[in-house]
Amino acid sequence: MIELTKTEGFTEEQEDILVAEDEQYPFQLVVWNDDVNTFDWVIASLVEVCGHTNEQAQQCALIIHLNGKYAVKEGEYLKLRPQCEALLERGLSATIEEAVNQ
Repeated sequence: MIELTKTEGFTEEQEDILVAEDEQYPFQLVVWNDDVNTFDWVIASLVEVCGHTNEQAQQCALIIHLNGKYAVKEGEYLKLRPQCEALLERGLSATIEEAVNQ
């Protein structure tokens, strides 16, 4: 948004600068595939820990299974850390990684 202001007969432009999403959320919570946890457990964990809907959690679980890993959440490190720890306590393999600029 550009805002015009007048001071001493001159018009000044003041521009609000929006921060790009990848700068605001530079970290990703990545869940890794394993041969131990069931789909139902992964889905329930994503719903309870990450606040996903059941449908979101199902899609994430399938992507994790097919690709070996998936970034299930993006955000600030300090907000993702407790979620990562909670997933680890549930026996899931999870890490926090820096988001790659796309």
